[in-house]
Amino acid sequence: MTLASADALRYFESSLGDALALLRQLVELESYTRDKQGVDALAGFLAGEFRARGASAELLPMEDVGDIMVARWNSRKPGAPVMVLGHMDTVWPPGTLTERPFSIREGRAYGPGAFDMKSGILLCLLACLAFQGGQWRPAQDVIFYFLSDEEMGVGVGLPLLEPSARQCRAVLCLEPPLPGGRAKTSRKGAGEFRVVVEGVPAHAGIDPEKGANAIVELSRLVLQLQALNDHAAGATVNVGLIRGGSAANVVAGSAEAMVDFRFVTAAQGAALAARILSFGVEDRRCSVRVEGGIRRPPLERTAGVEALYQKARTVAEHLGMPFGEGASGGSSDGSFTASLGIPTLDGLGVDGDGAHAAHEHVRIADIPPRAAFLCELLRSL
Repeated sequence: MTLASADALRYFESSLGDALALLRQLVELESYTRDKQGVDALAGFLAGEFRARGASAELLPMEDVGDIMVARWNSRKPGAPVMVLGHMDTVWPPGTLTERPFSIREGRAYGPGAFDMKSGILLCLLACLAFQGGQWRPAQDVIFYFLSDEEMGVGVGLPLLEPSARQCRAVLCLEPPLPGGRAKTSRKGAGEFRVVVEGVPAHAGIDPEKGANAIVELSRLVLQLQALNDHAAGATVNVGLIRGGSAANVVAGSAEAMVDFRFVTAAQGAALAARILSFGVEDRRCSVRVEGGIRRPPLERTAGVEALYQKARTVAEHLGMPFGEGASGGSSDGSFTASLGIPTLDGLGVDGDGAHAAHEHVRIADIPPRAAFLCELLRSL
């Protein structure tokens, strides 16, 4: 461990109590994706916290989702900035905190959103405080960009993210790491389709031959969809929801299915989407309509991503911190910046477990080294 790294680690270890108090505040500001008021309250709180730590901050108003929060640390040095990316929203509806309040037990901090990803936001605030104190100033401006609709997966705020991201030499995404604190150097892309079949309704007892059963036709399509799974190649297709018909004694006049699909590369995703869009019906009295498409591009392990990972691994080694890498089947906003050709390293948040689960928590002992790592990495870039 280098002297600078040891100093950084001691600095964050000495203020761990304050960090946990701040994490409690973040968790207790419930920010369910579909609760604009709650997400806006967190965004406003963060803007004030970043300003108090010497950064500029602004809120980008959004109509249907929470406002976006963007802060900037001005290093007063030339060169392209680095973006630190994350999201403020969680999957937990208002009131979840009443059932599962923030708590600390056996070296872990529990609470809805603690792992995914309010502890990642915490690291950004800790880093800014260190910058303000004169320690570990970054080598360039740092843009802290927090979206509000990541968990919903629609990406309403992504068009606003693009101009800022394109200015940057690299993007560091503070999403939760893989087990063991490993970074995410690749992520699957994701898409969703709604497959709608229109048939011909008829009385099931009197004249069933006059009907064309949409449920039967959809069932054929479901089998075709499931046959597209290629786990060895990383492509997955899942029919997760089906609706259809109006009554047991009526030949179903309509039916629909919701389909999730995942893919490793952009080319694979485009080919998979094209196959699904080409599906037709066997019973010509029925018709099929396919709506939707790719929602999130993949994060592919390009040469730029690999170089950024190797730089980060060197910084982690100086801190004595294990730092492996791996792939994730989930998508994130970091996948979007990677698709723009910007080297993006994901999964740099605090180690823990239970994303989207009742036992969601972070390892308290991982907070100081992760904060020191973020500061050192920003300085080394």
